[in-house]
Amino acid sequence: MPREEPLLAPRISSEQSSIRNAEEEDALLTGERTRSGHHHRRGWGFWREVGLFVWALIATVAVVVIAVVYQHETSRAQNDGKHSWGPGGKPTGKRNLIFMVSDGMGPTSLTMTRSYKQLTQGLPADEILVLDKHILGTSRTRSSSSLVTDSAAGATAFSCGSKSYNGAISVLPDHSPCGTVLEAASLAGYKTGLVVTTRITDATPACFASHVNLRQYEDQIAEQEIGEHPLGRVVDLIMGGGRCHFLPNTTDGSCRADDRDLIAVAKDKGFSYINDRKGFDGLDGGADAKLPLLGLFAEKDIPYEIDRRSQNDVYPSLEEMARSALKILSEATRDSEQGFFLMIEGSRIDHAGHGNDPAAQVNEVLAYDKAFAAVLEFLDNDSTPGVLVGTSDHETGGLAVARQLHTTYPEYLWLPGVLANASHSAEFAAQELSDHLNEQPDKEAYIRDLLKKSLGVEDATKEEVDALIDPDNEIPPSYVFADVISRRAQVGWSTHGHSGVDVNIYASSTKDAWPLQGNHENTEVGSFLASYLDLDVAAITKRLRDAEFWSYSTSQDETATAPSSFNWLGDPLGQDVRTEGLDSYHGEFKKRSVFGDECGCGAAH
Repeated sequence: MPREEPLLAPRISSEQSSIRNAEEEDALLTGERTRSGHHHRRGWGFWREVGLFVWALIATVAVVVIAVVYQHETSRAQNDGKHSWGPGGKPTGKRNLIFMVSDGMGPTSLTMTRSYKQLTQGLPADEILVLDKHILGTSRTRSSSSLVTDSAAGATAFSCGSKSYNGAISVLPDHSPCGTVLEAASLAGYKTGLVVTTRITDATPACFASHVNLRQYEDQIAEQEIGEHPLGRVVDLIMGGGRCHFLPNTTDGSCRADDRDLIAVAKDKGFSYINDRKGFDGLDGGADAKLPLLGLFAEKDIPYEIDRRSQNDVYPSLEEMARSALKILSEATRDSEQGFFLMIEGSRIDHAGHGNDPAAQVNEVLAYDKAFAAVLEFLDNDSTPGVLVGTSDHETGGLAVARQLHTTYPEYLWLPGVLANASHSAEFAAQELSDHLNEQPDKEAYIRDLLKKSLGVEDATKEEVDALIDPDNEIPPSYVFADVISRRAQVGWSTHGHSGVDVNIYASSTKDAWPLQGNHENTEVGSFLASYLDLDVAAITKRLRDAEFWSYSTSQDETATAPSSFNWLGDPLGQDVRTEGLDSYHGEFKKRSVFGDECGCGAAH
């Protein structure tokens, strides 16, 4: 039986097929018909396929060209300090800007706090923080003098959009002032505000409304914040701690070096003044407030949230202050052409990191998360468009949710339940110890009871108790208390200082904060703030530098070696401060800080 051919088998010989294919290729190249005996025309389907192929090729090339050009232009715009505003373009018209700083909060702080929240509130693993839903990018934090920044240089990057040295409060490495976004906003007609949980004279708030060569000059910072400033008063609303820097040194609770009464000066300049919970509650959530407003609710720092919550009748929370400030500024700008600029700082996340206190830190982050949510709620309901941008100046503590307790291979554990047992911070427990230890007949029993009541720890070792009893122990009691709880939770810390890790950038809206997507220098955050509000910060810098000699303090050091026009910035040579160029290894394992026994964070550690 002859073999059946497949239905679609070719009906011509191989020789004929080769000739025909060659003739067809010639025809495609020359545009001439083939010389074969087949005289029929090509069908429409054939030429349609050829056309589609050519169109697809052209379209592909066009897409590649557009992508290359876009990438080039975006890169060029970023290098030129300009922003690509993405969908919808740059916002126009009246608008508000809320900038939030989570001082000392790194990515691990969120991991630790998220697990803590899930455990304590009985939430599933996919229940996350408000912050987690608004991560936009990351920020590189180095200063001009170190790969590990402090808050002063970090906040100067935000306020001025420029790098400077550790310790600098809105001054550049040459000790000249740089204009800030808050100052520019104020002079452009915006209302402005600062809300913090540390001293209002601490580094971050100071960088937005003052200029000094070293962050330790808090007396001068206080003076500038209430209007003794080359530009006059630039802050309309102030809420936080730090009352001691406003009281004369003849008054109880003062930490000023002179006898100036800045609260009286502030009142003479028109400030309304409140200093306690009753005064804060009298604002009626912001509905009954008069600007300018100075609210100083603590002698120094407002207590950690873990301690404040048992003193709610004494101190307002960060969320409460944020809500009131938003209401006050919104009402104040209701009928104006410009909106407002408000900086809100979760200040004491940083202090908990310096103290290596995980229980204090998770509660600080949760308090900040609530304040962040309050701002989002305000933006959703307010009639004026606005954006919330948040980031950290740096990470503090070198935090890890892991700890190797023994030389043997470690277990893969960290235990948030240990933190949930704590009712107070290590700082609180240390103060209790200091106040009452010497009057105790049985010191060991007292310490064990204090550990149980404050930290929820019932299995303290003899070594831990002895370390707390020993008055000559080089390790402060607050560090011992923090280590007791950190070891049991298996939380690790690499330092009592800052680290150089990148930190997160957050925003209420990807659309409105489009330029901050991805990884950025911290100065790009600062330039975004000014650009969003159409502010000319460079013009403010020029005004500050062109100002005639201006001195506001009778305690001003007349022998300062700074140029006379900048004497109001304080003596830049009072300490051996590196302003530019990174340090290198000197063959030493331990170096003494220029800040002496302090961490440079504004708190004694």
